[in-house]
Amino acid sequence: MAVRAAVLPAIGSPLEITGIDLPDPGPGQVRVRLAAAGVCHSDLSLSDGTMRVPVPAVLGHEGAGTVVAVGEGVGHVAPGDGVVLNWAPSCGACHACSLGEVWLCANALNGAADVYARTTEGTDLHPGLNVAAFAEETVVSASCVLPVPDGVPLTDAALLGCAVLTGYGAVHHSARVRQGETVAVFGVGGVGLSALQAARIAGASKIIAVDVSAEKEELAREAGATDYVVASDTTAREIRGLTGKQGVDVAVECAGRAVTIRTAWDSTRRGGRTTVVGIGGKDQQVTFNALEIFHWGRTLAGCVYGNSNPAQDLPVLAEHIRAGRLDLSALVTERISLDGIPAAFENMLAGKGGRALVVF
Repeated sequence: MAVRAAVLPAIGSPLEITGIDLPDPGPGQVRVRLAAAGVCHSDLSLSDGTMRVPVPAVLGHEGAGTVVAVGEGVGHVAPGDGVVLNWAPSCGACHACSLGEVWLCANALNGAADVYARTTEGTDLHPGLNVAAFAEETVVSASCVLPVPDGVPLTDAALLGCAVLTGYGAVHHSARVRQGETVAVFGVGGVGLSALQAARIAGASKIIAVDVSAEKEELAREAGATDYVVASDTTAREIRGLTGKQGVDVAVECAGRAVTIRTAWDSTRRGGRTTVVGIGGKDQQVTFNALEIFHWGRTLAGCVYGNSNPAQDLPVLAEHIRAGRLDLSALVTERISLDGIPAAFENMLAGKGGRALVVF
């Protein structure tokens, strides 16, 4: 059956909106009709080669939709069920999974190398980060779908698949922000806006949002920021000025740039914690000298997928949503059609907006 999709023909090439031939689900597979998909910066990192992906590919890894068919052996979902796509399913058998660190599963992205569909001309297509959400419908492994929690609209649920899990997890699982601590969030995109809300939920006493764009201040304050700093050479000094010359207890870096990571580190107090969420390229080198590492006693930690376990965290996030503590609509700056994805990529390159949501 032919459906429309956004295809990446080659690394560095523009996305092409075209028809693809999608097969029926095989054993252990599920076919999903997409309701919505978020346009995430990680998709841009795939398209420009920062993160490797087999091509041609259908991108999109943050989505939700309705099950239309299931293959043999699938029992946890059925046609008509609403589901969230999980682009990094854990295998349950590797070393990381045995330690309970499912976000580091060694086999999570194995499916991205599979051929899951073909162009109408017969060219093999790969499913981006496993789920190929930039399409009207997709076929995924059953391990890549989780039931949509009660009380969460299907279109909003798409954001739970990456931005919210990552931002919330960075604050609650990686940085472990405690009541009364001070927090700085660098980068006010979808993940950053999620992290700001998570810091508010955690009870942070001061939440400082940092971004290169002054236009994002209103978005940041609506998400929970108490202060806003436009990024510059004096950002760390400004943050120390807002925290009694101490620096914040926790900095969450969502941009993936060497200068931002270094500034986040410099903005934390002695003994503070910096969590790096942003995905940067190999050319982004961050340097520290041995004396400052000893003297400042700070912790610098990477963070993959918010160090989250989607199966456990989605119900928790749903409770925050139902209670009004977490507002998914605040993350969406524009709602677009499938044809609008290439323009949304251009906006990301220009540093505009929080999150474009593709509504099918």
